[in-house]
Amino acid sequence: LWPWLLASSGLSALVQLVTLPFFPDSPSYLLIQKGNEEACRKAIRKLWGEGDHQAEIDDIMKEKGAMTSTKTLRVLEVIKERSLRWQLYILMTVMTTLQLCGINAVECSLSKFEEYLIPYVSLGVGLCECLSSILCSTLIDRFGRKVLLWGGYTLMCSVLALLTMTLSLQHRYFWMHYFSVILIFLFVVFYGIGP
Repeated sequence: LWPWLLASSGLSALVQLVTLPFFPDSPSYLLIQKGNEEACRKAIRKLWGEGDHQAEIDDIMKEKGAMTSTKTLRVLEVIKERSLRWQLYILMTVMTTLQLCGINAVECSLSKFEEYLIPYVSLGVGLCECLSSILCSTLIDRFGRKVLLWGGYTLMCSVLALLTMTLSLQHRYFWMHYFSVILIFLFVVFYGIGP
């Protein structure tokens, strides 16, 4: 059963591979990047049906005008630009904490479980990732990114402390395995919602 479960993810990739040639290109890509207005109109008609879509084309043209008036900066120019300094600090902090948050350690802790539990835990982690992506898309508009980051990191830190305790006590108490699994699921959900 396990090999079939792993192979099932290839089914969605195959469906995408087969159907992708039938999808139209993005109208904004066709107009802004390629400069082909007729192909843009054709793509809009294919996406939204027949009708007058001049307002959408005008919006894309405004976007194109805005893009041509902005200067593209190189990496060193971005680093030296004082007006971008705080954004750069925030970006570096978020990316660093994302790399050091412990998700890899949690996934490596799966090997500490008994052999029969590992497939179920792996399946549960995948389901928790799906759940957290759905939750995040609904919660980010309500609470904002900052609250989700703070809450996610705080809850992840708490779960990691508890997980450390349960992993060290799992040889004494038989039920600690199950509590550790629940904590791993919670960690994955908080990771998906927060960072």
